[in-house]
This record gives sequence, C-alpha cells and structure tokens, in this order.
Amino acid sequence: MIHKTAIINDGAQIAKSVEIGAFCVIGSNVKIDEGTIIKSHVVIDGNTTIGKNNKIFPFATIGLVPQDLKFAGEDSQLIIGDNNTIREHVTIHLGTKDGGMLTKIGNNCLLMVGVHIAHDCLIGDNIILANNATLAGHVQVGNNVVIGGLSAVHQFVRIGNGAMIGGMSGVENDVIPFGLVMGERAHLAGLNLVGMKRQNISHDEIHALRNFYKQVFGDNKNDNFLNRTQKISQNLSQNSTIKTVMDFINSETSRSFCQPKNSTTN
Repeated sequence: MIHKTAIINDGAQIAKSVEIGAFCVIGSNVKIDEGTIIKSHVVIDGNTTIGKNNKIFPFATIGLVPQDLKFAGEDSQLIIGDNNTIREHVTIHLGTKDGGMLTKIGNNCLLMVGVHIAHDCLIGDNIILANNATLAGHVQVGNNVVIGGLSAVHQFVRIGNGAMIGGMSGVENDVIPFGLVMGERAHLAGLNLVGMKRQNISHDEIHALRNFYKQVFGDNKNDNFLNRTQKISQNLSQNSTIKTVMDFINSETSRSFCQPKNSTTN
C-alpha cells in the first residue's frame, strides 16, 4: 500500500507488498523488495537497493549524497539487506569513488534514533547502533557488534566481529574481534564476554581467548604489540576465536589498534 501523498519517481522499483506512508519521497533509482514497511516522511534517493522485511521510521534519509567535498556525482551505491530496523532521523549515505563506490549494510541490524552511517561504510549482520551513534567514512564493522549511544567512530576504523563499544566513546583505532572498548578516547577494557556467550561460543574457546588477551595486552613493556602478538599466538592452540582475532590483526589497515590504558602500542 502506497499513501496517496507519497511521491514515487518514475523508474523506482517497488515490490507489491511494500508499504509506503504519507509524505515519503522515493527516487527514480531506488529498488525496494517485498515486505518492507516505510513509515511517513522518509526520503530514499540515489542508487539504493533495500532488501526484504525492513522497517524504516519517520524522518530517516537514506541514499543521499555523501558529506564528502570530493564527491562529484559519481554513480555510487547503497545496499541494505533484509530484516533491518531503521529508526527515526537515521542518515545513511552513498559510497564514493575513493571508497569502492559502495556503502553496505547487512541483515538483522537495529539502527536506533539519530544514527549516522557515512559514505563507504561496510556494516555486517546483527549489528546494534544505539541512539546517535555515528560512523565516519570508510568504517568497517563485523558481525554481532554493539555500538553504544553517542559514540563516534573515526574514518577508516575497523571493528571486529563480536566487539562492543561503550556509550559516549570516541573510537580512533581498530577494535579487535570480541574486544570491549570505552572512553572519551576509547581504550580496550577487556573482552565482550556477554556477547560471546550470546553467540554460543564454547567455554573452552572463551577461556583460550582470555588467556591470549592477558598475554597480548598485559603489562609487557619489553616488546611492541605486533611482535608479542605474533610470538604468543605461535604458542597457543589456534581455536576459531583466536584465529579470528589474529586474522583481523594481520589484515591490512591504516589505523593502529585500541589498547588498554598504559599498554605498549604497536
């Protein structure tokens, strides 16, 4: 059902079961799949594809041009998966030529009031961004991540699977998978044990990762972070959680890694 006051531009591809509320504006290059519900006063524009069974609340703006002065109208994309909830005043922007031309959001995510996802962000599945959390351009977020309210993530930062960001944190560096970070300038404060248990990660794997964490991020001033990480990982059983963390640490990045307070950095 499409409300009579909604403006649907020619070329938009809207599945039959989509509901569009009053005073919405849908651009000509927008594709919306079955079962998605769009409340009133939503604007969706750009080369935007939205999957099945999403719920989008009033005053969200999706697929508008990025807040990047280098953007020159290139035909970039925004792709949103299935079963996401996008609450009031959320803003999600298109990609740019400097970031792969794509902003992407996975499945089963909750974006609370006032969330901002900038150009070229790549967001996984089962993500929760609490009220007014903001991601700058080119941020990568793995699966099963929670980002607390009023937090801000610096451009190009990577957040690994299962991590949790405390509310009102400023995240300037990469966050390891299953890491727990917090603070005005966010520091690593341990592991997201509650999140790991919710993901049904076994007790043995959690115990092994805690041991790994203590050795890597303990009070060791005799070696830098990357060196001691490599040495310690060679002496520990490579269960899947440790492998996930090591793969994240060893992959290419332009940022440093979040560390505990007073820890030796890389």
